[in-house]
Amino acid sequence: MATKKVELPAGKIPYIRMRCMPADINPGGSIFGGWIMSQVDVAGSIPASRYAKGAVVTRAVDSFEFKKPVYIGDLVSCYADIIKTGRSSITVNVDVYAERSHEGEIECVHVTEASLVYVAIDAQGKPRKIPE
Repeated sequence: MATKKVELPAGKIPYIRMRCMPADINPGGSIFGGWIMSQVDVAGSIPASRYAKGAVVTRAVDSFEFKKPVYIGDLVSCYADIIKTGRSSITVNVDVYAERSHEGEIECVHVTEASLVYVAIDAQGKPRKIPE
């Protein structure tokens, strides 16, 4: 049975793209999960802060699934979409894809997906209402 070819999301621009480097590797030979989590948090915060028209903080990680490993040399792209908003909160889904080269061919792999909740804050770090 043939597997479905994975492609980057059509018509969307990633919030973050970066190449995985040797400094990011774990003892198992793949990229450290904490490094990926950090990139996901940064990517998710960008649409959240734009929507909130100001600073946001990470309130919760509702889900985080590492689907496939990421390796040195992979080009990682993080796509983020707002899926829910509240008075001061914004829930964002982040999908992470890795593009890797195999004998001159580029393979695209959906490696991680996560759902995070951000809260808009004021200058004192207190939750604030998101402007309409």
